[in-house]
Amino acid sequence: MDMNERLIGYKNLIRGEKKELFEAFRALLLEYNAKYNLTAITEEKEVFYKHFLDSAAGEFLFSKNACVAEIGSGAGFPSVVLKILREDLSFSLFESVGKKCEFLKVVVDKLGFSKMNIYNLRAEDAAKEKSFRERFDHVTARAVARMNTLSEYCLPFVKVGGSFIAYKGGDRTEIKEAESAYKILGAKTKSVLEYSLPESYGERTLAVIEKVKPTPPKYPRGQGKERKAPL
Repeated sequence: MDMNERLIGYKNLIRGEKKELFEAFRALLLEYNAKYNLTAITEEKEVFYKHFLDSAAGEFLFSKNACVAEIGSGAGFPSVVLKILREDLSFSLFESVGKKCEFLKVVVDKLGFSKMNIYNLRAEDAAKEKSFRERFDHVTARAVARMNTLSEYCLPFVKVGGSFIAYKGGDRTEIKEAESAYKILGAKTKSVLEYSLPESYGERTLAVIEKVKPTPPKYPRGQGKERKAPL
């Protein structure tokens, strides 16, 4: 099945079988947005395509009953969308901004999710903790940082044999540029999938980075070095 066929399937799920949950999530997003500054995208059609459908696009990359970490959860994209579509997935959401964590807790409560924990922690701090380091089948992130920086935040959480699934824009350059970072962190590119959101809502890419050996203990470096001096 190609990505266009998958997008049609997800589109039908969001507007059909899962419509009630998605409408409830959108209502909460709008209700809390003014207070918490969660997203600049609020128009119904834009939310549907740019947030809901885009987040759904990578659903098939997550293995059954997987334990997933999301880095820089923000308003819950892609995690909340993935949880609506896949009740079998367990999530740990890491978000450094307290008010965004408060919003995520409301969403989890109102939508009745289980196996979805929220941590008000920076990724570079959480990754040093034994209970989180290399404990996840998959780690995901969307619109957080460039791939060389993002990989250092995310790959320390991934267990060997697992994968880092990054939601990126249409430019593949940064995914290629970060190959040396993947190698340093114990990983390699598994696949890069390109797709177009319908109705000209933009080009997107999913990068799947496979963890092949443990990440050296010094990473992530912390103190902002991931952004100031990327690998």
